[in-house]
Amino acid sequence: MTFSITVNGTKHDVDVGGGTPLLWVLRDVLGMTGTKYGCGIAQCGACTVHIDGNPVRSCLLPVGAIGSRGVTTIEVIQCGYCQSGQIMSAAALLAKNPHPDDADINAAMAGNICRCGTYVRIREAIKSAAGDVVRRPS
Repeated sequence: MTFSITVNGTKHDVDVGGGTPLLWVLRDVLGMTGTKYGCGIAQCGACTVHIDGNPVRSCLLPVGAIGSRGVTTIEVIQCGYCQSGQIMSAAALLAKNPHPDDADINAAMAGNICRCGTYVRIREAIKSAAGDVVRRPS
């Protein structure tokens, strides 16, 4: 079947079964991978989107139940594009240097481009995480 859904203000016609979870329509059909698969049972919140402004778990919401309501994903609120790269670089830094200064952080994070421009907040998050680092055996 073909369903018309409005995601982030743009209308999309998707050819999927009515019972297909919105999460898979977003990720696999529309290529919007900001919404994540977590538990698959609507308990962890990784798949949360807004339906007409209300938070809804998209892993269990069938696309056929959306109707004319608008869907808002993380892409329009906060990019999230760089998060995995930022986290992996920060984790490697903290594993090697549990108490980095600004210069260490800037050097380790160079090459991770944030579309939102939140570099100062990322640096502060790394400093905060440095206080919580638990050394794990290699």
